Amino acid sequence: MNRGGRQSGLSLAEFAARLRLVDHHVHGAFRGPLTRTAFEESLNEGSTGPVPSGTTSFDSQLGFAVRRWCAPLLGLPAHAPADDYWRQRALLGEQEAAARLLPAAGVDRWIVDTGYGGDLLLSPAELAGAAGGTAYEVVRLEALAESLAASMAAEGATSGRGYADAYRDLLRQAAAAGAVGLKTVVAYRAGLDLDWSAPDPDAVRRAAGGWLARCAAEPAGEPGGPAGAGTGGAQQEGPRLTDPVLLRFGVHCAVEMGLPLQIHTGLGDRDLDLHRADPMLLLGLLRQPAVAAVPVMLLHCYPYHRQAGYLAQAFDRVYCDVGLAVNHLGARSAAVVAESMELAPFGRLLYSSDAWGPAELHVLGAALWRRAAAAAAQSWVDAGDWSEPDARRVLTMIGRDNALSAYGL
Repeated sequence: MNRGGRQSGLSLAEFAARLRLVDHHVHGAFRGPLTRTAFEESLNEGSTGPVPSGTTSFDSQLGFAVRRWCAPLLGLPAHAPADDYWRQRALLGEQEAAARLLPAAGVDRWIVDTGYGGDLLLSPAELAGAAGGTAYEVVRLEALAESLAASMAAEGATSGRGYADAYRDLLRQAAAAGAVGLKTVVAYRAGLDLDWSAPDPDAVRRAAGGWLARCAAEPAGEPGGPAGAGTGGAQQEGPRLTDPVLLRFGVHCAVEMGLPLQIHTGLGDRDLDLHRADPMLLLGLLRQPAVAAVPVMLLHCYPYHRQAGYLAQAFDRVYCDVGLAVNHLGARSAAVVAESMELAPFGRLLYSSDAWGPAELHVLGAALWRRAAAAAAQSWVDAGDWSEPDARRVLTMIGRDNALSAYGL
């Protein structure tokens, strides 16, 4: 397998197909058996409930892409009818389907967000074992805070004193345990249109006290299921963190750690107010000197991927991707991948699938990105705007080298 060096005689499409990728933002694959209903719910990012009667998630760009790219990996012809696809998948079972699909992604580094899914998903180590390669963990700030709040409330510590120090300790422990990055889903919890200054200690203590009191008074929430898998936190141990003061506090604590900080922007399920997830709303954060010293990864970005490209150009440590959108746009993903390469410096574009749940999404993200990025580069080579060596170099940068550098791998 090519690991980034030039291979003479290969077309750009062949070069991209052989390039071993770094998926810089991904989740685990399902570990247990699925019903067709659960599988189809997992193909619909925007919904938080069952697929409406009389419809199917296979009738979408993503559903068509599953039948095009994944059916041959399961022993079916490309574009096999949806019923045939599901029948074959169910016959194979989740474990065998994953064993056939995951290695086909051609990924040798998986950077895994473990903050949503719990026992439903393979752990990072299990994902790497099934797919090949090496896995690393990204810790979700809000999930860490919710775990801490549940513990403190259970012990009767509801004044808010001690919360800030305990949270920082947990972040240090996560880093010591090998986490390569941190992630926030503040876009889901309060939107990105916040006062991004660091809250003062008294404000943090008061906000923590109010939240801990609610945690002590309210029962734990029910774990989330397959639907809405891309959400920012349906699976917490008590009242979920939505207080803007504590959300901002968590982000500034993450900045203090110096690890790459992933920020959800753009596309998500209906639990998110999309107009409040525009990455341009992060200007007040990105302009702060402390933030400018750490890598900031703008995740997903669509339909604001051009705004994200501007931010990557304007701020030296800002990176962006179009993960998640690539899978859901299917045949139209080529346009978005090309658009993501307009303004952003090539050294700050990253590949990600944001796959969660069905193993199909892990391989589709890679297959669709490879095809789209190679086609865009080939069109520019054919027009005489790029040289072919430069095209190969850029594909390698985006597909793996930028992530290896940014995450210190």
